[in-house]
Amino acid sequence: MKVAVFGATGLVGGRMLAVLAERNFPVTELIPIASERSAGKKVSFGGREWTVVTPQTGLEMKPALAIFSAGGQVSLDWAPRFAEAGCYVVDNSSAWRMDPTKKLVIPEINADVLTPEDRIIANPNCSTIQMLMALAPIYRTYGIRRIVVSTYQAITGTGMRAVTQMENERNGVMDGPMIYPHVIDRNCIPQCDSFTENGYTKEEMKLVNETHKIFGDDSILVSPTAIRVPVVGGHSESINVETVKDFTIEEVRALLERTPGVEVVDCPERSEYPMAVNAQHHDEVFVGRLRRDISNPRAMNMWVVADNLRKGAATNAVQIAQYLLERGFIQA
Repeated sequence: MKVAVFGATGLVGGRMLAVLAERNFPVTELIPIASERSAGKKVSFGGREWTVVTPQTGLEMKPALAIFSAGGQVSLDWAPRFAEAGCYVVDNSSAWRMDPTKKLVIPEINADVLTPEDRIIANPNCSTIQMLMALAPIYRTYGIRRIVVSTYQAITGTGMRAVTQMENERNGVMDGPMIYPHVIDRNCIPQCDSFTENGYTKEEMKLVNETHKIFGDDSILVSPTAIRVPVVGGHSESINVETVKDFTIEEVRALLERTPGVEVVDCPERSEYPMAVNAQHHDEVFVGRLRRDISNPRAMNMWVVADNLRKGAATNAVQIAQYLLERGFIQA
């Protein structure tokens, strides 16, 4: 099977190659794709080196599957061309997420919406993925009226330039290139992405709109605040969720413990709870600090952590590809 990976030289692209290998995805020929300036570079996969090619060359090589992680404009320009050539595209950018003709998929939650005709499939935003992995069983069991979420997002969500900025600042280099409008080291920036007319950022509105689309329920009220923090390992979220039906915390904990892809780490008396430093390099979504909201008897609080480059991006995309393979949409 020929598999193309757009953005193969980037942070997420590198994770995608790692996850494809870890999950033994049946790649017979890798087609690493990047921009013109990266063409000719080498990437390692499956015990050998592969040459990075341009999008046009990659298209001419006729892959069966293409996983995109090279930005929205690249996806808008090239995903339709690959799809028209008979390729299945899993896109990690925001380009197609809210397109009503494209499916937005977290495999554990709604992979069954996919059909053989879905040639371009959108990977949700990293913050949305981990939040809904924790909330999906609660939504199915109790219903959800309202979500209030604050995210504490790792700099790796912005790419290598953000990591470089923080490393420069930690080394005392304060006049280096900056991807953020402020110093990020030893700081929290209450802005992820640009602001919209309603005062929320684009990142925050993704949590609203993608929740509605994935759950297929526009009645859920979502109030998000997205914060960038000087962390490399993963995103953390403080979530307050108000349900339609009553619950007990014991029931919710047992429900989450039975949920594939979710791991409960919740023993406060031993100071055990999810942390980004422990979530790094893992595919699970970790949930802890479960407790009833003392101000609202029909609400609960939780702390949710996941590696944003894995389940938040690469792993979810590869899981979609695995679903396509298992259903026979693409052939090994």
